Amino acid sequence: MSGRTHARARPERTCVGCRERAAKNELLRIVAVEGACVPDPRGTLPGRGAYVHPAPSCIDLAVRRRAFPRSLRVQGPL
Repeated sequence: MSGRTHARARPERTCVGCRERAAKNELLRIVAVEGACVPDPRGTLPGRGAYVHPAPSCIDLAVRRRAFPRSLRVQGPL
């Protein structure tokens, strides 16, 4: 045996609100569509995405830190 584990690697992302790393399927993807933040629960919308915990505290923290325009690389407010 090679000593490898057979556990599958899960993609991880960082929450733009609390800045904690979590599994991608535990976070909500947000994309910018025509100057507005739109949730993308299925992860199929085109464009750059920002990930946040689906908790009001993390979303509020991301809005107060202005993390969405920065992480989505959008000029101006969303």
